[in-house]
Amino acid sequence: MPRAIVDITPAGQRPDEDPSLAVRNNGGVPPSAEPAPLGRREALLLLSFGGPEGHDDVMPFLENVTRGRGIPRERLEEVAEHYHHFGGVSPINDQNKALLAALEAELRSAGIDLPVYWGNRNWAPYVEDVWQQMADDGIQHAYVLATSAYASFSGCRQYHEDVARARAALTGDAAAPGGPTAEKLPHYFDADGFVRANADALAAALAALPAEVRDSTRLVATAHSIPDTMAAVAGPEGHAYEAELQAAAQQVVDRAAPGRPFDLVWQSRSGPPSVPWLEPDVNDHLEALAEAGEKAVVLFPVGFVSDHLEVIWDLDNEARETAERLGLVFARAATAGTHPAFATALRELLEERRAGGEPRLGTNCPASCCFVRRPPADTATNGRPPSG
Repeated sequence: MPRAIVDITPAGQRPDEDPSLAVRNNGGVPPSAEPAPLGRREALLLLSFGGPEGHDDVMPFLENVTRGRGIPRERLEEVAEHYHHFGGVSPINDQNKALLAALEAELRSAGIDLPVYWGNRNWAPYVEDVWQQMADDGIQHAYVLATSAYASFSGCRQYHEDVARARAALTGDAAAPGGPTAEKLPHYFDADGFVRANADALAAALAALPAEVRDSTRLVATAHSIPDTMAAVAGPEGHAYEAELQAAAQQVVDRAAPGRPFDLVWQSRSGPPSVPWLEPDVNDHLEALAEAGEKAVVLFPVGFVSDHLEVIWDLDNEARETAERLGLVFARAATAGTHPAFATALRELLEERRAGGEPRLGTNCPASCCFVRRPPADTATNGRPPSG
């Protein structure tokens, strides 16, 4: 019987959330500015969202993701069809396994002897079970690599809370958590290897277009939409989510297509119509581009690490269909995935923390960072749950 993770959403928060949770995210151990002690048994944990592995997993998985939000059964069934379209299997799991293998190879090539584990928020392998395994293996400290490069509640703070929940599960006491101590690696949206991987993908997508439209093609960066209220507190100074995405997209374009303009738009909205979310939606933006006389578009999903279901469904299916209906020549760039430069960037991020580098946003977060109260569950009954 799959466990029920209470109200874990990619863009939501329990209404009784306490901002002081951020202080306890790493079990009361602040990120160190000193090199790791010699002899301490350490590990790297790849921490992700999770996804179903077959048709029978789909509804239990979606119930885990949306528990407590009051999402009607028919809305879950609608999103379930996205998964059933792909055999009930989310591609995110195989992508995480591939990234895990790439990280292990990268560490070996750099002479770093460090075990690598993988855990999820919403499906097996659950982070609680992996934390128990690390404890059984004698791991004393874990560096947590989340599969999100940016600030936001779901992309950063909630991963801190996943770790806090896993540590508390070992003892049954949140005030006295067990297992390895932990620190989350900082945001990596501006890491050279992440930018290079996305730039290479954008350059390849442009090169695949017909020559007659290549130089005039509109470049459009996409990322997961979040509620306006959440975007306003995503970071200690507010609006870090949008600012980080804008900066990353700019660096990608500067490297792949210097001097070209680009737009940053949003996809995968999952909230009720009554709650304002970041706009414009990618499909609405394609409509506007066509009305403005644009002939071709390349979407580059810089807001995502891998080509999981939200990327495939929302862009390769829905956005492509919109573009075809509008007569727009369409291409979609790949995500960073297992690009060698991306794996190198993640290894460098790990080495920075192990050497006692100055803690940065994503590792060292104030208690108020990314805190926002979600509307009561009964206001969310028209929301579309996530499909990632």
